[in-house]
Amino acid sequence: MGTPVHGPEDPWPAGPRVTPPILMAQSWAGTVFLHWRLPASAAAPYMPPGVEPDVFHGSTWVGLVGFLARETRMFGRVPVPFFGSFTEINVRLYSRGCDGSRGVLFLTLDASRLVPVLVARTLHIPYVWSRCRPARSGREPGYDVERFGKQPRSSFAVVPDYARQADDGLSLLLTARFGLHAVFAGRTVFIPNSHRPWPLYPARLTRFHDGLVPAAGLPVEGPPDTVHYSPGVRTFFGRPRRIA
Repeated sequence: MGTPVHGPEDPWPAGPRVTPPILMAQSWAGTVFLHWRLPASAAAPYMPPGVEPDVFHGSTWVGLVGFLARETRMFGRVPVPFFGSFTEINVRLYSRGCDGSRGVLFLTLDASRLVPVLVARTLHIPYVWSRCRPARSGREPGYDVERFGKQPRSSFAVVPDYARQADDGLSLLLTARFGLHAVFAGRTVFIPNSHRPWPLYPARLTRFHDGLVPAAGLPVEGPPDTVHYSPGVRTFFGRPRRIA
């Protein structure tokens, strides 16, 4: 199996561990998590074969997550020109595979650079090339997304509460997801990742307008049910494995 790879820091104490070969390494910085409760029946139609909504605290969830992707390296070592750093905002559901794997299922991913969008689309990952940028004002990290043409937009900002750690069970279940489910070549696969524990803080929403989650067809209204912020982590992606 090889030696588990987590980077130079102490490893995450739970979840699947990525073993060599490492396909990609990337840092996620300035991450804002917005989440809404969602009936499992609303998420089920989006799930690929062999995958169902992951239900916890009586609901499944939909997330709007913004961050800066930095220092992307293929095989964990090789820098990628014109790809390595960009802004990403994704809409994601929470998924459980028939093999017991727990991860996320991306509905859309807006990115600020065209090259990663084109690469991801070859893998059937739903990237959208958009005007994405961090919108930091003082102590309020956030993101603005403007899709080209008359399409949905999103704008949000938060104030983190650095005096408290968000270490309750729900916060960890929403943010400590060690992989993603996707469809590749007509098969459902799970792509694992590994990282240290998020330095995770509760946050207060100070600015919010979102058209991305409703545009994905999900029945949510009003502000999110939970709001979190993390300065970020370094993560490693492993080889996909087929589950269905």
